[in-house]
Amino acid sequence: MKMHINVSGRVQGVGFRYTTQLLAQEIGITGTVKNEDNGSVTIEAIGTAEQMTEFLDKIKQPPNSFARVDHLEKYEDDSIQDRKKFQVIY
Repeated sequence: MKMHINVSGRVQGVGFRYTTQLLAQEIGITGTVKNEDNGSVTIEAIGTAEQMTEFLDKIKQPPNSFARVDHLEKYEDDSIQDRKKFQVIY
């Protein structure tokens, strides 16, 4: 399963990308996370349906107390490039 996820709220400058990378590695998700110019964060995630459910649940309630997710949009996107690991894009 390949998901395109856009997260908005207090998600830039608070370690959200790093925390997302740790969660993805813990769950076994591959893909990328990057900041957008509009203050949101875009995640491209690849994993099983079960992994994706766990990942999305954890992203919505970030373990980092400085981050806050106000809105999350997601859709399946088969055009996402396969990756061997999960990485932060700067």
